Amino acid sequence: MFGLRRCKAYVSKRLQWGLPKNFARMMSASTFEVTEFKGFKLDEVPENTVEATKEECMDYFTTMAKYRRFEIMADTLYKQRLIRGFCHLYDGQEAIITGLEAAITYNDSLITSYRCHPHQMSRGDTAANTFAELLGRQTGCSRGKGGSMHMYHKENNFYGGNGIVGAQVPLGAGLAFAHKYRKDNGVCVAMYGDGAANQGQVFEAANMAALWKLPVIFVCENNQYGMGTSVERHAANSNFYTRGSYIPGLWIDGMDVLAVKKGFEFAAKWCRDGNGPLFVECQTYRYHGHSMSDPGVSYRTREEVQSVRKGRDCIENIRNLIVDQGWAEAAELKAIEKEIRKEIDEAVKEAKAQTELPGDHLVDDIYYKEVPKFIRLTDEQTSLHH
Repeated sequence: MFGLRRCKAYVSKRLQWGLPKNFARMMSASTFEVTEFKGFKLDEVPENTVEATKEECMDYFTTMAKYRRFEIMADTLYKQRLIRGFCHLYDGQEAIITGLEAAITYNDSLITSYRCHPHQMSRGDTAANTFAELLGRQTGCSRGKGGSMHMYHKENNFYGGNGIVGAQVPLGAGLAFAHKYRKDNGVCVAMYGDGAANQGQVFEAANMAALWKLPVIFVCENNQYGMGTSVERHAANSNFYTRGSYIPGLWIDGMDVLAVKKGFEFAAKWCRDGNGPLFVECQTYRYHGHSMSDPGVSYRTREEVQSVRKGRDCIENIRNLIVDQGWAEAAELKAIEKEIRKEIDEAVKEAKAQTELPGDHLVDDIYYKEVPKFIRLTDEQTSLHH
């Protein structure tokens, strides 16, 4: 009681003196312990304690639940043959993009691989527009011509969605060069999977970034499998945060959104302070196979997948934290998920209602300025004459 009286007296005094801007957060934040960070060629790594408020954790829960529901619906639409071509889902890895975005701003650039649907929404696009691109509708970011692997939202510095394994990494170095050239204090986050970590272009980009001290965070999302090959079988060095050799690295528990946020706050500051690039490994897990054509059980067991769902799932982790803190009842969180289902269902309806591009727009956005008078396709009948 004495402590409470002292606290009230302190608040009363602060009201007279003027509260610091972050005072409300200081009074409402709780401290949590996360898995310890690991560093490579770093003098220090972030402490494994994280402060977070109820509002922040509720937002993380809602955001990750939305991304999870989106991917589940994408699975359904693919099986209904409404989404065609390649389709790579992100469910299981939602904590990475959610925590990452909480640590940076839209002034910073983001580029990733073909597992990119939540990234499109995290950068400000709507679920309806993202579904439209998947469904080949012209309200999608690439007017329905890119599909699952080619998301893009330049307004908020999201540069894809790249279909070639590892190709986004040197592009990310280029985006970082642009930030440095413009002196806008921005950083680039270039994301790739553990399978792409063995690509030669990753090391070429890292070499240039180190030489020029570019503000780029090279992020390996280690979901344990490069397509259907486990990291133990495809990587001589599976500690991906140490792969930079002459570039420092940081390991983060990618299944804990609080750890991800704190880790990327450290990484972004490292780059903004002019220290050059940083390698980051986020250890995570994907629930679906590599793509929708991969059932995902020929190289791992169903029991393995279920054990991760039960013991490490990023959404269940934050759900349990919220309930344990008394910030919400389990029923309240279920109600949020129910509303998210309705929101995603409405987004699908909206996307389906849109139209596809007419066939004569097939070659739009390929040629600069003048389109050739004749474009050869599979045969004379389908070739285009302008």
